[in-house]
Amino acid sequence: MIVAACRTPIGTAGHAFKALTVDELAAPVIAAVAAGLPVEDVVLGNCMGPGGNVARVAALRAGLGHDVPGLTVDRQCGSGLAAILLAGQAISSGAMECVVAGGAESASTAPLRTHPGAAGPYSRAAFVPDGYLDPDMGPAAEALAVKCGVSRERQDAYACQSHAKALVGKFPEIVEVGARQRDQRPRVMRRESLARLPAAFVEGGTVTAGNSSPVSDGAAAVAMVSEQLGLPGLRLVAGSVVGCDPALPGWGPVPAVRRVLERAGVSLDQVAAIEIVEAFAAQVLAVTDALGLDPLGADAARVCADGGAIALGHPWGATGAVVVTRLFARLAGAEKGMLGLATAAVGGGLGVAVLFEVV
Repeated sequence: MIVAACRTPIGTAGHAFKALTVDELAAPVIAAVAAGLPVEDVVLGNCMGPGGNVARVAALRAGLGHDVPGLTVDRQCGSGLAAILLAGQAISSGAMECVVAGGAESASTAPLRTHPGAAGPYSRAAFVPDGYLDPDMGPAAEALAVKCGVSRERQDAYACQSHAKALVGKFPEIVEVGARQRDQRPRVMRRESLARLPAAFVEGGTVTAGNSSPVSDGAAAVAMVSEQLGLPGLRLVAGSVVGCDPALPGWGPVPAVRRVLERAGVSLDQVAAIEIVEAFAAQVLAVTDALGLDPLGADAARVCADGGAIALGHPWGATGAVVVTRLFARLAGAEKGMLGLATAAVGGGLGVAVLFEVV
């Protein structure tokens, strides 16, 4: 059961939170959701941090005490959601009764990494061994757009919609950090302006800076407890982590969502709120097309109803937890039994999906 959820505002890397380390971003949200609860562990997703068990460092900085350990999870862009799924599994197994879970990323302060003897730092670790295609996320989004027939016009329309939703959205889950109370990025977007942007990753392609998410800083956390405590909130119904072709990592949510719905015995039509990590408009549209959703039409109020990572920003290790805080904010106080779904694609060819129910 998720009984509390909050997040920081999201800042563009090098700007709003450029001086805050990843544990400094995580600590305020951990402290906020942990207040008054007997926390037994903290599980945080993080991709590019300094190591040293970020979750433990952040838990201590949040004032939880020496007896609360920590576990840091790396499933790249699905890390925050995977952390919440792991916490739920620990509670459902009976091993624990109260865990804080979420994710944090400070792209602004992430260290440069080098191999011994190398001439300089490397941009990222390999997602696959030799013999597999290992595209960066931008070219991978281009490949998915081509394979699934997602046009530039639809991508730009989706990006405009994400920003428009975020500009009017309500975000009660935000905890003030550094005197900032609002996300930094959302702005008025016009399709005419987006149409003039060049391809960002592949010459002549359709994926641009305007229909992609930015590199960002931020953190999010939830408090999860055993249902036996009798508190209202969101019950974790089912979760899934799957693999897919590493050459098309953006496809991961499709098999992950299908497996979760099958396990829960429900159809997507029964899900009231759907949050997808918006890494790229091309990727979101390829996934929603495959799942039979129309986020630019009939399902606009269900899919990322207040905008997503294209408008808000994409702090890699945190965004999977950010979408869960969005579900909690949207469904808190809703009718018992309403369902919410969170899903993310992951570099290297993975998908994560978790289904929640209002209790």
